Amino acid sequence: MVARWGLDKAVLSLCAAGVCRLVLAEAVREEVEQNLLLHAAKLAAADSNTLLIDYADLLRLTKPQMVPYPSEADVLASRHIFSHASDVTVLLSAIDAHPDWLLTHNTKHFTPKVAESTGLQIATPIEFFKHVAQSIREISAR
Repeated sequence: MVARWGLDKAVLSLCAAGVCRLVLAEAVREEVEQNLLLHAAKLAAADSNTLLIDYADLLRLTKPQMVPYPSEADVLASRHIFSHASDVTVLLSAIDAHPDWLLTHNTKHFTPKVAESTGLQIATPIEFFKHVAQSIREISAR
């Protein structure tokens, strides 16, 4: 949201265009909004308002499929499968939603081992676009 351009924004643009569907965990939405408010507080009033309006527009355009917080009991019961406590809710939300992809820059916590144990396809945005490009090359070669 904050960067002028980049692969993160490209993914969001695909979602806004209806090419991809944004699946958004409440836990992620809350974290994004907290970070946007922190960033907005550092901006001039007009820029801050623009950022918040752009975020509201993004949600309107992408029409995300919202995934509720997992239950507290599920979070406590699942602590053993994920070492980073604050991301357990994100992981459980993703497991519940069964997205085609879980895109993150948090490769320290969302590792190939986590992907394997959960059955989730976890990638950074660049890995996602490399996969898309390879798929297009394979389709074109047929």
